Amino acid sequence: MIIAIDGPSGAGKSTLGKMLARELDLLYLDTGAMYRAGALAVLRAGISFEDEVGVADLIKSSAIELTGNAENQKVSLDGNDVTTEIRTLVVAQAASRVSTNSAVRRRMVELQRQMGERAERGCVLEGRDIGTVVFPNADVKFFLTAEPSARARRRFEEDKAKGRESTYEQTLAEINERDERDVARDDSPLQIPEGAEVIDTSELDLDEVFEQMLAVIRERRSAAA
Repeated sequence: MIIAIDGPSGAGKSTLGKMLARELDLLYLDTGAMYRAGALAVLRAGISFEDEVGVADLIKSSAIELTGNAENQKVSLDGNDVTTEIRTLVVAQAASRVSTNSAVRRRMVELQRQMGERAERGCVLEGRDIGTVVFPNADVKFFLTAEPSARARRRFEEDKAKGRESTYEQTLAEINERDERDVARDDSPLQIPEGAEVIDTSELDLDEVFEQMLAVIRERRSAAA
């Protein structure tokens, strides 16, 4: 079974994707972590993000791997564990820029499909083009969304809990900026996949959203049986 979860930054995709993978015993693939690892490679190499060819060539030659499970997924770049390093604000912002590079996106899609197809029981993937580009024929597709203010509040609280210095206003500005890039990019812009179940998480807690998603999955499984 392939479950695709798309949506804007801060809508709860990662947390809910992990919850579903754990509940259903499926592989979890954090596609955003792959772009972060690619962005880290660019930052380390000192290549300008304006150099699209140079960025694409570097990432194509970089070994990016996800290992482990939803509880303890490790991200490696050229054989080195970068799980913690890719979670900085600088890398997150760089990943947003890298993700607009068409050649980079094609490479990431290739890697994501390979990992998803190798999963024996199936997998849960979350990102911004999973149900539209990576696995358009996924068994179940979700599109999670929420008001920017709600998403910024969640992200700010997460960062504060992890000891990252920021402000709500800064976080909201970053969310809005990311949304604009995701929707406006020429290659694989953020959009609702055909046949996706749309869930607005603005006024819902994670458990409520999780139960809604499980209900949809059970319904689809019953219909396919």
